[in-house]
Amino acid sequence: MQRYPRDMTGYGATPPEANWPGKARIAISLVVNYEEGGENNILHGDAASEAFLSEITGAQPWPGMRHANMESIYEYGARAGFWRLHRMLHDLPVTVYGVASALARGPEQVECMVEAGWEIASHGLKWVEHKDMAEADERAAIQEAIRLHTEVTGAAPRGFYCGRSSENTIRLASETGQFAYVSDSYADDLPYWVEVGERNQLVVPYTLDANDMRFAIQAGHPDGASWETYLRDSFDCLYREGGRMMSIGLHCRLAGRPGRAEALRRFIDYVRGHDGVWFATRLQIAEHWTATHPQTKRVRSSEMDKATFINAYGAIFEHSPWIAERAFDLDLGPAHDTAAGLHNALARMFRAASEEERLGVLKAHPDLAGKLAAAGRLTADSASEQAGAGLDMLTDEERKKFQTRNAAYVAKHGFPFIIAVRDHDKAGILSAFDRRIGNDRATEFVEACRQVERIARLRLSDHLR
Repeated sequence: MQRYPRDMTGYGATPPEANWPGKARIAISLVVNYEEGGENNILHGDAASEAFLSEITGAQPWPGMRHANMESIYEYGARAGFWRLHRMLHDLPVTVYGVASALARGPEQVECMVEAGWEIASHGLKWVEHKDMAEADERAAIQEAIRLHTEVTGAAPRGFYCGRSSENTIRLASETGQFAYVSDSYADDLPYWVEVGERNQLVVPYTLDANDMRFAIQAGHPDGASWETYLRDSFDCLYREGGRMMSIGLHCRLAGRPGRAEALRRFIDYVRGHDGVWFATRLQIAEHWTATHPQTKRVRSSEMDKATFINAYGAIFEHSPWIAERAFDLDLGPAHDTAAGLHNALARMFRAASEEERLGVLKAHPDLAGKLAAAGRLTADSASEQAGAGLDMLTDEERKKFQTRNAAYVAKHGFPFIIAVRDHDKAGILSAFDRRIGNDRATEFVEACRQVERIARLRLSDHLR
């Protein structure tokens, strides 16, 4: 059984109503990343100097050596940048992504974070890559980050964002049971739930685009005005859509520089000039989402065993369980846990089948208002569909019209007249009968197959909302 773990569907075309407090149109999450003193440095026991997110374009690690220029850039973030951001944002709800070892080396900054009422979330133990860590080492690092964070700040972190994560990070953070939310995702404009074992973990996705890190990469912003324009455009789009969340990522050594700080100041003033804006910490957003959109256990087709899958969906294509049996062996995943997704998987198997097999599916469909209906021998789905179109309450004259057309259609084409009756009323069905009966067989075979797929889609809508 192949299963594809990534969720490419999310909330789809209809995201849930966020219902932000005070009927706000948008939630603004300001994040200050405090990493200075937690970066790669041989003084910290690392193998090389830091090379990530600085003013030095294309920096490379220096194995076994200190990098004085890199160190001083990070020191600027702690010595000057932090305080500039703190003065600007001290009266706003802010989330700090605090690297535990950096917090331990910045006691005055921590004191001001606490006094300002800022949320201090965990940014891991050290500001280093996790992708090459053994799972046991990363698990231990997360536990030590929680311990040190609690010791340094006086409170255990409720949120977690690694940033330089591995494929195991979200799972390992969730398994601690410590975090109200994890933010190692950039997959949505709203929080969402993931199932980690028996635990439901809320993910409050972060941003790499509305993030000052783009000053430190080649494809980034050349100046503060470019960044400010991008932030404004992002805000305007999300504000117009309503019910969204905008995360803004800040780094003390980047946004804390004067030319960028002024752009940030102008953007904050711009946002404050709008009604219906909720500035919130990420923990506040997580607690609101948990209260208003609690996770409910979903039926996940992609997680069923084969027997359960076939039992649940074997009748979607009339009397043709082989379609579900073949679909089960596809590379199913979360995208197939919706009606549209599962229909696509089943329809693929129907389309890939031989003409003889597809003809068998067509012949498995009953005549409309025919003998099987009269004898009460329709499948539950067919009976419900025909009843919904009023075909179970025909006058004698109407029944005769259907029977005559059924016989003529089958005699000409070799399979029953098939139409998604839920899309029509009686008059519309009879009109389609008269229009299609004159088609050649090849044309009708194609149309009948299309109608079979439409019937299956409607049936799946009843199973998977």
